[in-house]
Amino acid sequence: MKKFLVLSFVGSMMLSCKPTMDAKSQYGLKGSWTLTNVSNIGGDYVKITSFDIADAKCFKNSQWKFVSNNNSGTVNLTGGNGCPAYDGNFKWFITPSGEFEFKFVDQGEKAKKVTTGYKMKVQNQSTDSFELVNTFYVAGQGYDVTYHFQRN
Repeated sequence: MKKFLVLSFVGSMMLSCKPTMDAKSQYGLKGSWTLTNVSNIGGDYVKITSFDIADAKCFKNSQWKFVSNNNSGTVNLTGGNGCPAYDGNFKWFITPSGEFEFKFVDQGEKAKKVTTGYKMKVQNQSTDSFELVNTFYVAGQGYDVTYHFQRN
């Protein structure tokens, strides 16, 4: 009986000690944000289409809202200057290793039915700002695109 109690206690402790970085990071993103800048190592020599929507520069000043309790969000691009207007819904989460994963979902669509998405690294997260870094490859050369967010 003692052995069973000890094993039960150890098992419950292991289950309750899962990594908490994802929950803390997710809660920290809750709210409204402005994507203030998009920078990339390739500079103007490499054209980047962000999230299969528009040129990365079109995302500057876009508005993002993250809801942490149901992992949903919205993004709004106002358009103009050769950029499209766009309103989209997405589902997101942060893994224990600090990766931000998200996918766009249409109104009324179930996230589990969407099989494509994006994975980026969260860095420099504070109460008022954070960055998402997306690494992509062209001709075997890796490039980082950094999305800089500021809390509204």
